[in-house]
Amino acid sequence: MYLITSPWWLRICYPSLIWQMNAKGKNVYLTFDDGPHETVTPFVLDELKKYNAKATFFCIGKNVRTHTDIYKRIIEEGHAVGNHTFNHVNGWETDDITYLSDVANAATVIDSNLFRPPYGRIKLSQIKHLRNNYKIIMWNVLSGDFDTELSPQQCLLNVTENAGNGSIVVFHDSAKAWERLKIALPKSLEYLSAKGYQFKRLAL
Repeated sequence: MYLITSPWWLRICYPSLIWQMNAKGKNVYLTFDDGPHETVTPFVLDELKKYNAKATFFCIGKNVRTHTDIYKRIIEEGHAVGNHTFNHVNGWETDDITYLSDVANAATVIDSNLFRPPYGRIKLSQIKHLRNNYKIIMWNVLSGDFDTELSPQQCLLNVTENAGNGSIVVFHDSAKAWERLKIALPKSLEYLSAKGYQFKRLAL
């Protein structure tokens, strides 16, 4: 089970995490988890370029090591990157020493002060250690593109019905999300652009 939007009580429980950006401007912050992927990430970059959109890619260290050229392209095209651990580790199921070591391993190939916990699952003890060196980024809108039971149209609606000023939106540049992402992302960009939104990278 997961929530498409982040409820107020969850933000209160984890006040040191970043759930949304400043809502004053008409900006949306698209984020992409789990890449780089040899097919999906170039598609995402091409789609973003059509709208002069900037985004933030939370990369898995082992994927960066495998697809260094695509990782370099992300940066060269003006997008931000973030640490998403080296092996996509679930913080709830991992002891702190192992978890923090995995984050540190990812940091050898990902130069960023942004971190997003895989699955959004992280212990308070892990937050305490990481917040000294990282801005821990969550979200307030989840596309659900990772969910194989959702249609691409539902993923699109999850975004268009919930995104607003300052929203941090999650997509995935992964093989698992591909069938939904390839439809939901272009249509989300088209819809939000027509509504006057600009697409910004996270800079904290």
